[in-house]
Amino acid sequence: MAALDSAQLLAALEPTVAENLNRHLETAQEWMPHEYVPWSLGRDFADLGGEPWSRDQSQLSTIARTALEVNLLTEDNLPSYHRVIDAAFGRDSAWGTWVNRWTAEEGRHAFCIRDYLLVTRGVDPAELERARMDTMESGYDPGEKPLLNLCAYASFQELATRVSHRNTGRYTQEPIAEKLLTRVAKDENLHMIFYRNLVHAALEVSPSQTMRAITQEVATFQMPGAIIPGFGRKAAQMAMAGIYDLRIHHDDIVEPLLRQWGVWDLEGLDADGEQAREELAASLASLDEEAARFVARREEREAKLAARQGT
Repeated sequence: MAALDSAQLLAALEPTVAENLNRHLETAQEWMPHEYVPWSLGRDFADLGGEPWSRDQSQLSTIARTALEVNLLTEDNLPSYHRVIDAAFGRDSAWGTWVNRWTAEEGRHAFCIRDYLLVTRGVDPAELERARMDTMESGYDPGEKPLLNLCAYASFQELATRVSHRNTGRYTQEPIAEKLLTRVAKDENLHMIFYRNLVHAALEVSPSQTMRAITQEVATFQMPGAIIPGFGRKAAQMAMAGIYDLRIHHDDIVEPLLRQWGVWDLEGLDADGEQAREELAASLASLDEEAARFVARREEREAKLAARQGT
């Protein structure tokens, strides 16, 4: 079967988009970001006659601050993400309705996380603002990703973001932060389901083309926050803390989605589709091996640290 162009895919998948948009609207629960922020803890900063920020004011550990900053700055780049999916999905029919609904839901994530951090003085507000400016000036540009690639990427990314928010909330050991990030993670889960179902439908419409897209996105996956200043160092700290690492990415993100899509049992693939599935298996095996090496290094590091503390 010949590959479908973007217009053909938009038309073929539109009924699935409409069905899942309706399901999403029926399932999504209304929530108010202001109800998740402890406003009574807020006070003025220096320029209004208050107290400037200092590290001892934060209840959060260094790693918790880093994780919250990364999660927030990732959410801050929403204008770039909207631009990408608006260009790919268009503004017509259910596609356009989904773009606007998704953008509206995503927008509140940055609002409430930032409000929480400023009110509780969890992070340095000046450094946070500088990082926001740098991140948004860089923008997010995935290049010329085809429609199916964007849908596959969004499936992995939404699930990864859900897990990152949820694990960050637990790691803070701060009840309000955990409640807030759990609520944000619920949004991300519903978004993941939308894109997951869209990819599942695409596998029926154009299986080989979709298999190739999935394979490419697994092999090249990068979190959208990779453009954040110092992201490599911050991501490594989060990985060492077990908030988000290669083991989580393999076990809790990639494998579950591939299993739900039934990629290993999929029939009707052409030669390129079969080749893509073989490449996917190789990428997954490589990711598993890399994850195992990372876990071994982390355990070795933790054992050495424990031994030093015991002496």
